[in-house]
Amino acid sequence: MIEIELKSRVNEFKSNPAQVLVLGFATLIFIGATLLNLPMASADGRSIGFIDAFFTSASAVCVTGLVVVNTAVHWSLFGKILILFLIQIGGLGFMTMATLVPLVIGKKITLKDRLIMQEELNQFSLSGVVKLTRYIIISTLVIEGIGTILLSFKFIPEYGIGKGLWYSVFHAISAYCNAGFDIIGNSLESFVTSPIINGTISLLVILGGIGYSVYLDISNTRKFRKLTLHTKVVLVMTFALLLVGFLIFLVVEYNNPQTIGNLSFGSKVMTSFFQSVLPRTAGFNSVSMAGVTNATAFMIIILMFIGGSPGSTAGGIKTTTIGVVILAIISVVRGDSDVKIFARRIPIEIIFRALAVLGIGLLIVIVVTMILSLTETNLERYSFLDITFETVSAFGTVGLSRGLTPYLSDIGRIIIAITMFIGRLGPLTMAFAFAKRRREKKGLYRYPKERITVG
Repeated sequence: MIEIELKSRVNEFKSNPAQVLVLGFATLIFIGATLLNLPMASADGRSIGFIDAFFTSASAVCVTGLVVVNTAVHWSLFGKILILFLIQIGGLGFMTMATLVPLVIGKKITLKDRLIMQEELNQFSLSGVVKLTRYIIISTLVIEGIGTILLSFKFIPEYGIGKGLWYSVFHAISAYCNAGFDIIGNSLESFVTSPIINGTISLLVILGGIGYSVYLDISNTRKFRKLTLHTKVVLVMTFALLLVGFLIFLVVEYNNPQTIGNLSFGSKVMTSFFQSVLPRTAGFNSVSMAGVTNATAFMIIILMFIGGSPGSTAGGIKTTTIGVVILAIISVVRGDSDVKIFARRIPIEIIFRALAVLGIGLLIVIVVTMILSLTETNLERYSFLDITFETVSAFGTVGLSRGLTPYLSDIGRIIIAITMFIGRLGPLTMAFAFAKRRREKKGLYRYPKERITVG
């Protein structure tokens, strides 16, 4: 009865949750662009221009990290603080931040707010949404605080107390939100051999991209066999992708002097693991992406497209999506009637949803890559692989680049900004926001079945 009442209340809203999310993030981007366009936001006291301000704001809100100007050099302290603020809101979600004040003062969260939060956090039901939001805010502050302390052990001796602490705060938030913005000037290439920087940033990125519901489930359960199926799939896929990325990067780049060829064996192992973590939508890099081989670049493209896990600060089609698709393929090959894992059967609607996300994601990447190949005629020095790399980096809200971002035309920058926006909200959320959905009338009739030859 409660579920029926909730569904009836949902139909009363003029805007569905997906539309509210799209409008909310778009408004935040334009507010950020307006402020970043102010002369006081730039170090030289001159306006950067609205398109570049819009691109930077979109990159920050969508926690991507692609930049058209050097963040460390171009922006003033006001500009950098504003970018950090946009990263924090974009990483947590504007609805999570919007409910912070009501939670603090004890004000009741409305049903409409709960529905939007449910959509933003990718939850199956409204039950526990407010509790999860409260947990997200507290855990974020705690994890970012610990990350700041750990990073300060390296940054303070390197830059002094004031600057070192500021660097620690900025990069802890940027890493946990999977944004990839840096104010050092060359990402983390200066710290390629630093265990503190590599270890702390990696940990923050993994925690930020694994999903809040996952480590809430882990903290409550503590035993793998008692975890939810969602948590098990996330953990297995995360471990598998990290391992595969690490091994491929280490083997392929082992003797490449432009990346890890000149490092010691221990530094090669550490850097390879670091670079397997970062394509999971973080965007930092400790070696030049322009220097990696084509094989490694293609592997990174795949990792960026997959991204992190649902309900996290990460982008991409998500680990669970590719996990469900792989399980469905295995079931077809084995001739199983059901898709099963860990003694559980995955519902057919979840499989359809995973295939939809994968299909829409591939379509977006293909279309954007084709458009950029036509519009960016000034990028003769960059290959088709570079353009694809940039597109997937934007869609997966990663921020890694092979160097062509600053050379994009105004049209190209707008296209990439829109791609980041779609990637942050998710393909299905965007589709739900603009597509007119109708309720299926079940039980009245079903069309006759007829086979189609495939494969």
